[in-house]
Amino acid sequence: MTPISRIAAALAAIALGLLALTGCDPQRISELEEDVSTEADVRDRFGVPENVWQEPDGSHTLEYNRQPAGHQNYMITIGPNGKMTALRQVLAPHNFEKVQPGMAQDQVRRMLGKPAKRTTYELKQETEWDWNWTDAPTRDMVFTVVFGPDGLVKRSGSTDKLPDGR
Repeated sequence: MTPISRIAAALAAIALGLLALTGCDPQRISELEEDVSTEADVRDRFGVPENVWQEPDGSHTLEYNRQPAGHQNYMITIGPNGKMTALRQVLAPHNFEKVQPGMAQDQVRRMLGKPAKRTTYELKQETEWDWNWTDAPTRDMVFTVVFGPDGLVKRSGSTDKLPDGR
């Protein structure tokens, strides 16, 4: 096997692993039940969260990202009693509508999870964060939030994902 074919085989294995990870989400979700499943149950099925967000009521939210390979980000809330109280897939139009000019980067991250891509445009003094998501069953989309030099939202919107992945 040539070095190039080894690299290609390794990249294919990684891609399949990522697809398997996101493909298992529906099964993992179906195994969890609100007010019954514990944090240990969630971590057993989803693994280590990307981030843990503390809530004012003593609960906390586990952030599970599926970016950039997937089209979902999950926020799973664990109540003060240690039981799962909510499991939400947050990359959806009803959440995108909540992103408003003037919001800070940490507020957007808290709402949507880690973006698939971050791009800074020095001359424009703007930074774009992109999330991959799916509208309806098969329409691949990108939701973009543009931040100004102060780290606050200037504008946001969704577009169809181009065939080359942009």
